[in-house]
Amino acid sequence: MWTRTAPEPSELARPFWEGCNEGRLLIQRCRTCGTFIHHPEPECTRCRGTNLFFDEVSGRGRIDTFTVVHRSFVPGYQDITPYVVGWILLPEQRNLRVFSAILGEGVTARVAIDAPVEVRFEDVAGFGAVPVFELT
Repeated sequence: MWTRTAPEPSELARPFWEGCNEGRLLIQRCRTCGTFIHHPEPECTRCRGTNLFFDEVSGRGRIDTFTVVHRSFVPGYQDITPYVVGWILLPEQRNLRVFSAILGEGVTARVAIDAPVEVRFEDVAGFGAVPVFELT
């Protein structure tokens, strides 16, 4: 269980967080052109359509870029250093990325660009599930 700060989601992102609580990674998608949009927007970033919904994605991906944080000034994060965060490329669409913590046994020594990862959900006390990615 996390002791870290909970996210402060917008109403626009509510379906994303509801999906997390169900153990599903839902990404906003345009019904007009099919483009995935992350983070959620009020209109499509490609065609400007407003017929948007949330579609489940596989939860598998590859590390696009990452950083290992050795020193943090954020409350609740100092006691978990070093930790890894990065952008995860999802296969459902070219350049579809999500930002996340990257976990796994010995992660700081094993993490690498293009390494395969898979989503899992961790509980944040008083908030609910948040997606994190684990090295596979």
